This record gives sequence, C-alpha cells and structure tokens, in this order.
Amino acid sequence: MGFAANLIYNNRLPETVSGSLFIRLQTTHQTCEYAAMTPEAILAAARPYSLYLSRHLDNGRLQPEILYPLLQQPLQNSDFTAFADWAALQQARDETALAGHLRHLRRYVMAQIMARDLARVADLDEVTRSITLFADFAVNTALDYAHAYYSDLYGEPVGRHSGQIQHLSVVAMGKAGGYELNVSSDIDLIFVYPETGDTNGKRDRSNQEFFTKVGQKLISLLNDITADGQVFRVDMRLRPDGDSGPLVVSETALEQYLVQQGREWERYAWCKGRVVTPYPNDIRALVRPFVFRKYLDYNAYEGMRKLHRQIRQEVSRKGMADNIKLGAGGIREVEFIAQIFQLIRGGQVRSLQLRGTRETLRELARLHILDEDSVRDLLAAYHFLRDVEHRLQYWDDQQTQTLPASAEQQEKLALSMGFADYAAFSGSLNAHRERVNDLFQHILAEPETPAQNEDETLEQLWEGDDEHMSAALAEYGFQAAESGERLQQLRHSHKYRHLSAHAQERFDALVPQLVLAASEQPNPDATLTRLLDFLEAVSRRSAYLAFLQQHPPALAQLARLMSQSSWVAHYLQHHPILLDELLSDQLTEIDTDWAHRRSELAAALHDCGDDVEAKMDILRRYQHAQTFRLAVQDLAGLWTVEALSDQLSALADMLLQQALEHVWHSLNKKHTDTPRFAVIAYGKLGGKELGYASDLDLVYIYDDPHPDAGSTYSRLAQRLTSWLTSATGAGVLYEVDLRLRPNGDAGFAACHIDAFARYQREQAWTWEHQALTRARFVCGHAEVGAAFEAIRSEILTQERDIPALAADIIAMREKMFPTHPPVNSNVKYARGGVVDVEFIVQYLVLAHARQQPQLLHNYGNIALLEMSAAAGLTDAAQAEAARQAYRFYRQQQHNTRLRDALHAEVDDTLLAHYQAVKTLWQQVFGEAAREEV
Repeated sequence: MGFAANLIYNNRLPETVSGSLFIRLQTTHQTCEYAAMTPEAILAAARPYSLYLSRHLDNGRLQPEILYPLLQQPLQNSDFTAFADWAALQQARDETALAGHLRHLRRYVMAQIMARDLARVADLDEVTRSITLFADFAVNTALDYAHAYYSDLYGEPVGRHSGQIQHLSVVAMGKAGGYELNVSSDIDLIFVYPETGDTNGKRDRSNQEFFTKVGQKLISLLNDITADGQVFRVDMRLRPDGDSGPLVVSETALEQYLVQQGREWERYAWCKGRVVTPYPNDIRALVRPFVFRKYLDYNAYEGMRKLHRQIRQEVSRKGMADNIKLGAGGIREVEFIAQIFQLIRGGQVRSLQLRGTRETLRELARLHILDEDSVRDLLAAYHFLRDVEHRLQYWDDQQTQTLPASAEQQEKLALSMGFADYAAFSGSLNAHRERVNDLFQHILAEPETPAQNEDETLEQLWEGDDEHMSAALAEYGFQAAESGERLQQLRHSHKYRHLSAHAQERFDALVPQLVLAASEQPNPDATLTRLLDFLEAVSRRSAYLAFLQQHPPALAQLARLMSQSSWVAHYLQHHPILLDELLSDQLTEIDTDWAHRRSELAAALHDCGDDVEAKMDILRRYQHAQTFRLAVQDLAGLWTVEALSDQLSALADMLLQQALEHVWHSLNKKHTDTPRFAVIAYGKLGGKELGYASDLDLVYIYDDPHPDAGSTYSRLAQRLTSWLTSATGAGVLYEVDLRLRPNGDAGFAACHIDAFARYQREQAWTWEHQALTRARFVCGHAEVGAAFEAIRSEILTQERDIPALAADIIAMREKMFPTHPPVNSNVKYARGGVVDVEFIVQYLVLAHARQQPQLLHNYGNIALLEMSAAAGLTDAAQAEAARQAYRFYRQQQHNTRLRDALHAEVDDTLLAHYQAVKTLWQQVFGEAAREEV
C-alpha cells in the first residue's frame, strides 16, 4: 500500500482503476487526472499511515454504513446535522448524550478527513475547511445547549439599554478563524456578549454571570475528556487579559480593552478573528480599527520581529529545530509574511483585510506588493508544510508539528508524502524551509547601520556641540552656518522635545542618516533642509520614522527626489503616506492602462460599502499616489509635458466618474435610479492640459423633466463638489471652480440643458464662448453629454461678425493687463506668451469653425494651430513657430512647478518665441499686440 500511496502522490496512478468514486486528485506539486476509488480502497490506502484510523477501524468504532457514504465527497454541514437528532437532545437537556454524540461525530469526521487526504482524494482546502466547519458546528451546538440550560434556570439575558434578548457571540481566533484549522488542533475562542444587563427570570443574574456560566458549559461540552475522548481542546488565553481576565466580556469592555491596553501581538491574533455564531453583534466594526490602522503602520515590522525573536528563543531553548511550524522556514514564518503586510497596509487596502494565509498571499501578488515568484514559492511551501503537519497528526491524533525520530515512522511519513525514502523527503522539506526563511529574513531583516567610523562622525552632527557639528558638516560638504542653524533649531524645537522617548530615539537615529543622504546630492544644503522639514512634519507619526529606519534605500531615493524638486518635497510633507510608493517596483513603470486602473479603483471603493469618509479617502489617496508616480517618472525624463498632461487629465476624468457614481449612490430621496446628469470640464481639464496643481473648472448640467429634478441635481452637484474639495484626513482631492456656469456665482449649482442652451445663445459674453472652445463632456449620462456637445457645436459654429469678434477678444486680452502685467519673465501673461496663443486659437475656432468643423475637436492648442494652418487660415511657418513657442512655454511653466525654476530666463531664445507668437497675432488680428493700454 505504500507503493500505491506513492503513485497517488506523484501523479502516477494507472489509467484505469476500478471503483465508483470519481474525483480529481490534488497534490502539492500538481493536479492528477481523474481517478476512481471505492471507500474500501480509500481506507486501504490510508491505513498504513494512521494508527488512529487503523485502531478505530479494527475495534469496530467506525461503522461502515455511516463512514462509507461520508468518504464519497467533501463534508458539508448537512452531514453534521444528519448525524443525530440534535433538536431532541437539546430539548431533553441530556448533556451526557449530547456530549457523547459530538464525540462520536468527531470520530467519523476525523476518519473521513484522514482517509480522503492520505488517499489523496482531498486537497488542502478540503481538509482545513472540513475540520473548521465541524468546529463551527460543535461550538454552535454546545452554545445552544448551554444557553438553553441556563435560561431555564435564570431566564433570558436582557440588554440594559436595548431591552433586547442577548446572545453570546463566539469568536474563533487563529487557524479556526481563517478556515485553516488542522485536524488535531485546539481551538482558540473569545466570548463576547452585546451589552450589560440582567436576566428576566425569577432567579435573575447579571448578564456577565449568565454568559460566564454559558461559556463554562460550552467549554466543558467540547473540552472535557470522557470515555469517548473530547471534541476539541479549547484555549481561552487570547481573551482580554488572558487567564487573569474574565471569561466573557461585553462589546463595550472589549473595545475599551483594545483601545487602552491592546498589545501588538493581539493585533496579529485578531487579524484572523471570525465570529462563528449567528447572532447580531458589532464585534467586527470595533475590532477593525484596532487591527487595521488608518495609516501605513510600519511599526508592525518591529512588533513582528519581537514576536518572532520570542518564538525563536523558545524553539532554541526547547530544542525544537525539527518543528515544522515554529522552526526556521516553518508554517509560522509564512503566516508572518502574509500578516506583516496586512497589518501595515490593511487599513489602506481593504482587500487585504482577509483571514486566510493563502488568500492573503495571492492578494499580495495581485497588488504587486510581493512578486509572483515569491508568492508562488510561499504557497508551494505552505501547502507542503501543512501536508506534513497533517500527516504527523494523522499518525495518532496528536497535536504535534515535530518530525518523527523513529526510522519506521520517518519512512511512513515519507511514503505518505509521495517520496521513496526519508532522505528524498527531507531534501524537499529543507528546500521549502530554506526558501521560506530566505524570504522571511529579506522581508523582516533588521535595517542596515552605517559603518563604525562613519557612524561616529555622523553622531557629531546631532549629538555634538556647535564646534563638532560645524566640523562634521564641513567634512560632508555642507555650508556649516546654514545647515548647522537648521539642525540646532530642530534639536531645540517644541516638536522634538515633546516626542515620546521611543520616537525621540528613532528621530535621533534618523538625523545622521538624512545628513548622509543629503551629502550625496548636488545641492546638499537645500536637500538637507527639505529632508529635515519633512522629518519634523512627520515626527509625531512614529510609523513614518519606522519606515525610514526600515528602508535605507527608500531614504536615499527620498533624498534624490527632494534634491530635484521642492514641489515634490512639499507634496510628500503634506502626504507622507506616499513614502510607501518608494518601495514599489512599478514606481518608474509607464502604465497607460486606464481600463485596468478604473476597475482597480472601483473595486477599492466597492470594498468600502456605504462608508462615505472611507470612499473619499480612497479617492484622495489614489489621486495622490498616481500624481506622485507621474512626478517621479517626470523627474526621470520619462514624460513629455503634453503626454504628462494627458495622463493627469485622464486621472481627473476617472476620479470624477467614480466620485459621481458613488455620490449618487449615497444621495437620499432620489426620483430615479440613473441620474440624467453630466459633468462638463472647461479650462485646463477641458483642454487636457492639466498640471500637477491645476484646479478643475467644472459645470454641471442635467436633462430631466421630473418636477423634483432641479432640487435633486442641485443636491448632487453640491455633494459632488464637497467630495472633491473637502479636506479629510487624506487631504483634498481637487480645488474646483464653478464660476464658468451660466450666470457665474449667481447661477444654479446644476443647470438644465435647455437653460444652458438658452444662456449660451442669448446672454453669454464672447469670453464665455471662448471658454466653450475648451469645454468637453467628462462623465455622467451619455445622452446628456451628447446634448451638451450638440449645443457646443451649435454655438461655436454660429455666424459671427468677424471684426467685432476680433475686437472683443483683443479688448478682453488687454483688460487683463492691470491684474496680470505682460512682463517678459512671466511666460503666461507676457505679450507673445501662453495667453496670447490661447486667444489666437479661440478666435480661430469661433471665427472659422462654421466653415472648418474640424476645429470643433478639442485636441488642444498645439493640434488646433496645425489644423488651422492646414485649412489655410494662418501661415504654416508662423503657425509652426507658434506651436514650438507654446511647447517651450509649457515646459517652462512645468519647470517652474516641478524643477525649482523661479521663472523663465529672459534670453534670446525666449524673446524669439515671444516674437513668433506676436507675428502670428498680427497676421490673425490685423494689428500688432500692444504691450500696454
């Protein structure tokens, strides 16, 4: 039979196997073809590898008429409920009989799981799910009995505030919580009841006393060892205050404990917590903020290291190197790898708020937090190790994870795992453990420290007196006076002096590292100032200090970015959560797959349910992260200005579309499921020339005859604007300008399409038609968007008095002089600058779109200049010169924003570009561009 098991494990089953059970065999390494095995064959294949199974088969304690049907398929809850007349046992209050039936059922459950797994007709998912389902059933059965038993004596527990009947909620922790229970495991439970109060019987008791008795009875029913064994060992040590705490706690007491006393290891434990009882409760809501912090919690690294060091010390002290759970490269290290990222990022990325180890690893791969190769290796190792763990426990139903010492049992283990001998098995096991440990050490490695001599010099920068500080700064290439003054100011600042001892220790360790990183940049003093400003801004958030300590390469990259751009430094100071982006392998990868991004963002928003604040934060963090990535790529020279603006505009379009959808969903008292509402973009967004700090010029229109439409869409417009502009903990999404709507600030928040058309035809000024040349439908109802585009085309192609149009546009340009003088150092408002190009293009569209409808396309100023030249409206050479000038201006504006240029250098190149645009202005308008009025 060992040979048969070996064939099964290694996918070498004969092509034809007699029997009636058809299944797909799952192995650690691959999936077998369909094979067939009778219940007898399954038991025969499993017997050699389990003393427990053989013993119960031989002594007749497993009846074939009960066991054989169970072997035909995975266990379901219906198998448990059909095993006995549980309702009758509950009603009879026959505790002995109930306990006996639960233990008899366990015997069959264990035999079914062992046999199917050892015969390789069950995979790991089936094994862990089956035993976990049984644990849930046993807990609920015992709880029902215990509650009924004590309610007969004391009445039903009633909530003091709600007046409602109360029920105990049981939280499964650890592997039971994650549907990952192993066959001989104990179960970690926590008992929680909703609220304080008293029972309503004649012999009343407090809810605390009542549920304590219920909990004790539940434990006894499952944990007590009788002639039939026990159902599960029950471990209650994970409850608040452990063995010294009360057996049951109210939800209020649990929340207070977690907020005031909850320790780091309890966050790991609660990460897998799952309520297994069906009664209403708020446990998940009150535990979530304790486990998953709103910010990126890099403090989790040190907490996980401490816990792992404690485990390693215990393993070493007890000589447990052969323990495949706790030893190096064991199951616990795989679990730690999954959990560390959950605890760091789970508050930000709700899709990581999972309980299972394998599902978490797969999600980490999907999110590109861990690379696919690493996740594949971790999953393979985890599967292998769990298979080994189960076979160790199948041998005699013992909770053990230690490899056997006897040669006979070693051989049995190897054969049950599909290996010819123990040496081959050990080689594969060791390879998996080494790979897991390598990944674990890489992910949770202690941060690097500077070399000893370098460290001593750097310490003088922060801990020495003024003389030593100046000498050390000079040695590293700084201007001692400027940078020394900033360091002294920081060391004596209110923020620094009021840091906690732990945070101050981290702060002190970081300052010399920041100095070292800044010294390697071409502008060390400016870089150091920006780095220190950043450090001071985030100093009270120890998680960010922990991040910089944990990731020296990220600190070096932070210094490079801040050296290149004060705007980036300022942006990071306001959004320090973006530090996490420095760890991403995709930071400098060009990604223009907006369909994928849209689905990614939609999924993140969907995970928030009806939590409006969470959705607003998701939108902001997503926008900040994408903007930061584009800025980093921009500094690396990976984008042209035009392409970058396209990306920033596409990002804004997507965020507006998602925000509109979710704002509408959150709106109460709606007269329709689908809003006939559209968002129209003007200005920079309308022309797809958005910059890093551009605001959004928006107009909201609707087309809906319902009598409530006006008020409904006004509320929608106001709430959408609020979603975009309100400052939350994650910052602001966009600044929004609504003054281009009909009648400006005096107009309605949302305008009916007919009123919009009437205003444009009868009341709009020429400058409003100029603005319309750059307007476009962004999101909302497609029919309303199409109606807007039709109105836009109608207005832009109407017959015009061309001389009057030219005069209006020239007058509008000159009205800007008092507030925006046309000085040559300002490329936007200088004569021949950006605004002049925009006015030229707007004039060409308004004057000639009737005859040249291609000018209606909102392709941007550069493309429209080319199109106007192709149509013979302007001299081709002059149009090309103006196009080159406009590109140059855009780059200058961009450099001013991103690359620390104070203003454009007025040199021959800039003046030549100004002249080129002035020449085109004169050709188009028939007069020279005046410098003053």
